Amino acid sequence: QVQLVESGGGLVQAGGSLRLSCAASGRTFGSYAMGWFRQAPGKEREFVTAISWSGSTTYYADSVKGRFTISRDNTKNTVNLQMNSLKPEDTAVYYCVTAPNIARLSNGFGSWGQGTQVTVSS
Repeated sequence: QVQLVESGGGLVQAGGSLRLSCAASGRTFGSYAMGWFRQAPGKEREFVTAISWSGSTTYYADSVKGRFTISRDNTKNTVNLQMNSLKPEDTAVYYCVTAPNIARLSNGFGSWGQGTQVTVSS
């Protein structure tokens, strides 16, 4: 069983930046894809980004492409999400997710963290 703990959320003004981190424990981190989903108030959870086990492949939702960057450090069992040029519509709870591959992860199948709140004020 894997445990995921997110950190780094908070309140930021529009145009600002935040960096989310996710620490994984409980199994071999380096062999699984990692990613992030988010859920805004009153909306369904949506895929944000994913990274392959090696870090060589990444995917982004169109809404965050060019503003968010996902990275991972398999030596530290962490995955990070650098969020720049934040907009009020980025306000949501952000969840770290892990799955055997990106295809399963992007469909929401896998293990989830508890989430961290990101609030972007206008």
